[in-house]
Amino acid sequence: MKLLSGAIAAVDHGGSLGRASALFPHAPQPFVDLSTGINPHSYPLFELPATALTRLPEAAQLRELAEIAAAAYGAPSAAHVAAAPGTQILLPRVASLLRPGKALVLGPTYAEHARAAAIAGHAVAEVGDFDELADADLAVLVNPNNPDGRVIEKARLLELAAWLRAKDGLLVVDEAFMDAGPIEHSLAGDVVEGGIVVLRSFGKFFGLAGVRLGFALADQLTTERLDAQLGPWAVAGPALEYGIRALSDTKWQAAMRQRLGQDAARLDALLGRFDVPVVRGTSLFRYLSFAEAPSLFSALGEDGVLVRHFAERPGVLRIGLPGSEPEWQRLESALAAWAARRKDASKEIGR
Repeated sequence: MKLLSGAIAAVDHGGSLGRASALFPHAPQPFVDLSTGINPHSYPLFELPATALTRLPEAAQLRELAEIAAAAYGAPSAAHVAAAPGTQILLPRVASLLRPGKALVLGPTYAEHARAAAIAGHAVAEVGDFDELADADLAVLVNPNNPDGRVIEKARLLELAAWLRAKDGLLVVDEAFMDAGPIEHSLAGDVVEGGIVVLRSFGKFFGLAGVRLGFALADQLTTERLDAQLGPWAVAGPALEYGIRALSDTKWQAAMRQRLGQDAARLDALLGRFDVPVVRGTSLFRYLSFAEAPSLFSALGEDGVLVRHFAERPGVLRIGLPGSEPEWQRLESALAAWAARRKDASKEIGR
């Protein structure tokens, strides 16, 4: 068990081009940003009605969004959906549903969960074994996990939820990457009895992170509490418009799931050509763990290709999907240059 006494401190994330430019000042521009798990093929942009910007959001439109989100995610009904301006703002509010106690986060994972639990007053620790979560008052995990794509089976999650519910605890499952599967392990349809909060992120699968839209799926009393905390007009007019249209577009979603699967397979093949081992991942990113990860991160960065590294775990990287053929070509060229330098170095050592 890893105690996280400093969990309130700010957390470093991927996606910062300003930080990338400071780290690799001589890299060719623009960067190919593969440091996030955001879909590079975003939902098609469309012209917003003027009222999305000139009027306060209507309650009827928020109800429509909740109904559509419930259908899209498999929640029992709109009454089990709380919409927010991104899941990030929900994290400390969900953690505050319980009085301060012991919060255990299944790691390694997205660091903001631990920080949010600490903000809510919990004593926070990271555990590496799923079974250890049974000792928590507040148990948190990401499924599929970020950054390594680990999946916990639904049956095990339901067993843990029942155990926590019996002692007035709470299981929080962040399903930010569940839109692309494996959907059979989602708990979205199992929130009725309470003791479970499922978080769903709109921006990652739909490639619209700037829209700032996310959802908490829970029993009706819990969603009412979250709605009351968020207050009126929490979701902006443009986010309502995009959420309603994109979550309703099942044809686009099905085609995108197929495309992402193909792109992930292509990325696996490309990395394999240069002997870069893929451990796991989702169809939005791949997780690498090997001794030469630091040199690969630096080499790609110098060539203007940004991937996600982790200061506390220098031997791992997360790499997202290129969004265009020129980006694929730049990644391939950067990998080839790194592999050639590695081969030359190996020859020198062998002399």
